[in-house]
Amino acid sequence: MFPTSDVPPIQTAHWLMKPPSMIRGTWEEPKDAGAWLGLQLTEFAPRFASEEDREVTRLVVLVKAAVERLTWGGDVSLGHYLNGTVFHSVALVTCSPNRAAPDLSCPARQTYV
Repeated sequence: MFPTSDVPPIQTAHWLMKPPSMIRGTWEEPKDAGAWLGLQLTEFAPRFASEEDREVTRLVVLVKAAVERLTWGGDVSLGHYLNGTVFHSVALVTCSPNRAAPDLSCPARQTYV
């Protein structure tokens, strides 16, 4: 059941075990992936349960840190509680090879704008 569910894995690298249909985008450059992350955070920030998590400076720092981590081959996993009982999860996973799980291959190579 794990590979086909949209529940985040315990290890971020295990997103690579999910089917290609779960991929929201792939990018060659960390800055491009960071831009996508920034859009995701901007879209959901008004619904973040924590006022602190909605602060623009905090979101900018998260994106910059994510780009830096992706640059050296690390993965990024963020989660925020939204108003109510919903949890928003987003992950950026490096592949070919992934540092934490070098035996896992990329599920798909597609580029999204």
